[in-house]
Amino acid sequence: MNARDPGISRLGQPLTGHAQLDLEHFLPYRLSVLSNRVSSTIARIYTERFALSITEWRVMAVLGRYPGLSANEVAQRTAMDKVAVSRAVARLLDAGRLDRDIHGDDRRRSVLRLSDAGYRIYDEVAPLALAFERRLLDGIDDNERAVLFRLLDKLDELELRAEEAEALP
Repeated sequence: MNARDPGISRLGQPLTGHAQLDLEHFLPYRLSVLSNRVSSTIARIYTERFALSITEWRVMAVLGRYPGLSANEVAQRTAMDKVAVSRAVARLLDAGRLDRDIHGDDRRRSVLRLSDAGYRIYDEVAPLALAFERRLLDGIDDNERAVLFRLLDKLDELELRAEEAEALP
């Protein structure tokens, strides 16, 4: 036993008699680690050049593809925390990278679009992101890519179903 932590042996191995979770083979952990590693690598590019956080770039990326969304719709589309999206939107508005308008049919709803300054950044970062993706997938052939994306879509669909099932009374 380790004197500092009685739940850990001297060799750093879990003690017997406790639940075992092999993180190296636990899919949520592996996806999270990979996502963090990939996001951090690409984030260095737009953080250094444009002083953008990961959340800010994701907001800009979504609005570059789908202009006219509300902050809540951006949060839903990206599965990011609403508070984090709201803060990123505020920073982007302050920096002049987003414009906010009132929705034509609903005066209570505001919609967001990239400003001209935002599009200048988007038009530089998007090709860099696509080049990064090409390098990332370079060692994976077309059939493997198709399988990878089908499996990711399937996992996403299964997760959505699980969320919906949990939300039922």
